[in-house]
Amino acid sequence: MSQTRDRFVTARWIALLLPTALMAGALGSQFIGGLFPCEMCHWQRWPHYTAIVLAALAFVVPAAALKRALVALAALAILVSGGIGVFHAGVEYHWWQGITACSTTMHGSGGSVEDMLKRIMDAPVVRCDVPQWSLFGISLAGFNAIISLVGGLAILWLLRRRTISAFAK
Repeated sequence: MSQTRDRFVTARWIALLLPTALMAGALGSQFIGGLFPCEMCHWQRWPHYTAIVLAALAFVVPAAALKRALVALAALAILVSGGIGVFHAGVEYHWWQGITACSTTMHGSGGSVEDMLKRIMDAPVVRCDVPQWSLFGISLAGFNAIISLVGGLAILWLLRRRTISAFAK
């Protein structure tokens, strides 16, 4: 029973810390590194935000079954982000066509029509099919896909109820 509890505690911490670290990296690269996210980058963020909330709730709800369900749902949200990351990386590597238009970083409102048009024209366009940064040929979307899929599967593996032994009868 203690081993099952230890696995749950580990799964719960991973479910909270993994998407938190990935979002810290994404937001840091945006606000500190100047890498503006495209539309598909934003799509990958929403499941991580969801996973953070679900995992955080798993630390405060009293019912054990609800804690386990929240951690499992957080793992599924992390996996969804990983799936979106696979799709986005495929668009970046030109394996398939994307389903979205490019994004812009324009902000601000008000002013004359000319002012608004100038802001639109001066805003850089962030293309979904061109990685802004890569390491060893892997883009940020690719890293998100790898880390999220491995992490989400690890959480679900830790949540399993039975201990699987290769030397069982």
